This record gives sequence, C-alpha cells and structure tokens, in this order.
Amino acid sequence: MSGITGKQLEDKLKTEIEAEHVSITDMSDGCGAKFDAVIVSPQFEGKQLLARHRLVNNTLQEEMKIIHAFSMKTYTPEQWIKIKENQ
Repeated sequence: MSGITGKQLEDKLKTEIEAEHVSITDMSDGCGAKFDAVIVSPQFEGKQLLARHRLVNNTLQEEMKIIHAFSMKTYTPEQWIKIKENQ
C-alpha cells in the first residue's frame, strides 16, 4: 500500500497548478498505486499535451516515486466546458 490517496493528489494539484477541477479515481482497489485523473487548469492554456503532462508530473514528483501508474487527461477550462456541453 502506497499510503497516497486520490484526495491528497487532488488537493496538491488544486493548490500547486490552480486546478479548477480534479477527478481522481484509484484504479488499484484502494492500495494507492494506480490512479486515473482528469485535471482542468488555466495553467494548461497554450501548452501542448506533453508540456501539460510534464507540469503535472513535476507537481507530483515525490508521489510519482511511489505510485505504480498514473494516467491523466488534461484540459484547459475552455476545453472542459466544451466537453461538458457535449455530454
């Protein structure tokens, strides 16, 4: 068990990269080793996908040493609004 929770990751992303929306799902049956995330932040504006992922990975650098797998989808607030409108 890694001891890392989705809530801890969510709080850090909201604080560090000013994420407006973070949805993290523990895909490892509660052991905290595999997470799936949707992250919406204005800091993603003008950044390509790789740069967005680097920003998240750098923010969670310490946690990534323990987490086995971290899958993410990153959106700007404008992209997120469009996604929500199309659901």
